[in-house]
Amino acid sequence: MKKASIIMMVGPLFLLGLYIFPLWNIMLGAPQYPDPLGLNIHINGLKGVNEFDIQNIDGLNHYIGMHTLPKAEDMWEFGTFPTIIGIMVAIGVVIGMLGYFNKVGHKWFWGWFVLMSILGMLGMYDFNEWLMDYGTNLDPNAIMKLSHPDGTPMTYKPPLLGHVKMLNFDVTSLPSKGAWLMFAGMMLTLTAGFLGWKSTKKQ
Repeated sequence: MKKASIIMMVGPLFLLGLYIFPLWNIMLGAPQYPDPLGLNIHINGLKGVNEFDIQNIDGLNHYIGMHTLPKAEDMWEFGTFPTIIGIMVAIGVVIGMLGYFNKVGHKWFWGWFVLMSILGMLGMYDFNEWLMDYGTNLDPNAIMKLSHPDGTPMTYKPPLLGHVKMLNFDVTSLPSKGAWLMFAGMMLTLTAGFLGWKSTKKQ
């Protein structure tokens, strides 16, 4: 159980990478942009991959009626997510310490994993809702009003995951370093639960 508890203490610490590295990345490539425009989504705000990427993206979006990219203070998520991650890291480490001294069992390790998974899914749902609003809630007075062949207004929702063609842009949305560190940490806690279960079964 001690080995499982040590892994449980280490796993949540991987989530601290979210304070340094972006959680998600969206890239926009087009013939007129040999160097694609990029957007890094951190838990506390948005940053361009290159210095002027956000300004260029906002400039392009202005013509088709999309809103400017939100600043950190414009979205409650950017103020709340860092706190939630910090709390979950602290809870995970404490559970691991309690397991080390045989105060809690492996089910607590799995409980942390399940709770973090639920929070992650809620975060992805919220992210997708933001993308939906960002790409469909367009300014009716936009300079360019484009329609599909059937006459319905064109929308510009970036993909939650994967690639899509929007006008002459190739838009790709993928997890970034922070997300992979979080995934690795969660897999460690899942492993800790399994090792703790095996240890209990032997006893």
